[in-house]
Amino acid sequence: MLFRHLYFLPVNIIIVFMLKRILTLFTIIVLTQICYGNSPKLRDYNEYQIPAGYHIPILSLQEFSTAYTEEGEQLNFITTNDIFLFNKKIIPQGTKLTGYIEKKNEPIRGTNAAMIVFINKMYLPDGFEIPIKAYISTVNDNKIGGELTEPETYNKIPHYQRWTMFRAFGILQYVPGAQRKMGEHVTISSGANLKMVIVEPINMTHTVIN
Repeated sequence: MLFRHLYFLPVNIIIVFMLKRILTLFTIIVLTQICYGNSPKLRDYNEYQIPAGYHIPILSLQEFSTAYTEEGEQLNFITTNDIFLFNKKIIPQGTKLTGYIEKKNEPIRGTNAAMIVFINKMYLPDGFEIPIKAYISTVNDNKIGGELTEPETYNKIPHYQRWTMFRAFGILQYVPGAQRKMGEHVTISSGANLKMVIVEPINMTHTVIN
């Protein structure tokens, strides 16, 4: 319909109309290029997953003990090594970690005090915070302390080895008595080298660029 109406207009008017259309189209193209060129460029990233069961060496930044550190009180640690996955450094040395004593058992007769330390946050050197779920790792199901104490007494029990001419030859053995000593508190010193075990996979979508 538009071109049908243009057929009846003078040539000069048609030329002006077409030039306006071309200029409008050119302006739109230029503005589009300007806007696209000034748009922020997003940084590409790959997601790295630290699997559950992964152990990370860490260092305690403070002394804490079952004797005076309360459950829930914040504890501070740092990583001692760079952590790599697929040749990519995902956790730099010196990354800060925070946690707390999740559970604490007082010393009793026969058993030393014990505590379980939960680590819930990781702070990369650029300040980026990542929530995590991890524990201080030990061979005793992540429990620090809780060992049996020494026997309080030892009983002398004769142990006969052989009989000669109706006489018994043997030795006296010391056998632990039924009673054990009172348990003691367990303390982790500042600067102690520990290991942290991841209990839930960590999705690392943020890595530090040097």
